[in-house]
Amino acid sequence: MKNLVESIQKLSPELQQEVEDFVLFLLSNPQAKNKRYREPDWRGELKAMRDLYSSVELQHKILEWWDD
Repeated sequence: MKNLVESIQKLSPELQQEVEDFVLFLLSNPQAKNKRYREPDWRGELKAMRDLYSSVELQHKILEWWDD
């Protein structure tokens, strides 16, 4: 937390105000309090493609899609 405070203190007064506003928003928003980051669950999402591509081909295809 010390690093966070030091980083905020390095910001301009306007940006410090934005940070404060955002923190107040998070504290006042019950939905934001209960939300935690969850890793996406990709299990089974590519089953339809297992007949179209080998695992290596699928890895290459995914890399192509990421470049798009």
